[in-house]
Amino acid sequence: MIFAPTTLDGVFVIDIERHGDERGFFARTFCREEFVRQGLETIVVQCSLSVTTRRGTLRGLHFQRAPHEEAKLVRCVRGAVHDVVVDLRPSSPTYLAHLGLELNGVDRRAVYVPRGCAHGFLTLTDDTELSYQMSAPFVPESQAGIRWNDPAFGIEWPIAEPTMNDRDRSYPDYAA
Repeated sequence: MIFAPTTLDGVFVIDIERHGDERGFFARTFCREEFVRQGLETIVVQCSLSVTTRRGTLRGLHFQRAPHEEAKLVRCVRGAVHDVVVDLRPSSPTYLAHLGLELNGVDRRAVYVPRGCAHGFLTLTDDTELSYQMSAPFVPESQAGIRWNDPAFGIEWPIAEPTMNDRDRSYPDYAA
């Protein structure tokens, strides 16, 4: 795996190293030892799959409140998304900054999202699938979110009027 730091403190883009032949390829998507070398969390207690059928659908921006924060490893395995991470950690040097990048099922790149960051994505194709590995179990009463177009973050989404559910559309602006 190839780990590349991003402009957000503790957020990494992780590319796979393909070992291929006429049958296709094989690639490692998680290795505890390699994550430890990068100083990243290695405990995986829950894995989830997100399937979105329509292009232009926005999910997020989600996070879990203390004490149930979670680190996530998010990978697109089919389709494509504009993925966004927002740093909500007051002690971070990149507090309130965001990162936007494309994840897709062709390169199968992943993004590592540390605890204390919000995450969301906008589908760029129909029939998009994301795989999640989380460091903590989902706790419904700790789920929270921030508004996708909060002016405090200035996120530029590639589709101006996304399809969203009522919960995601009604999240408040972030109050620091």
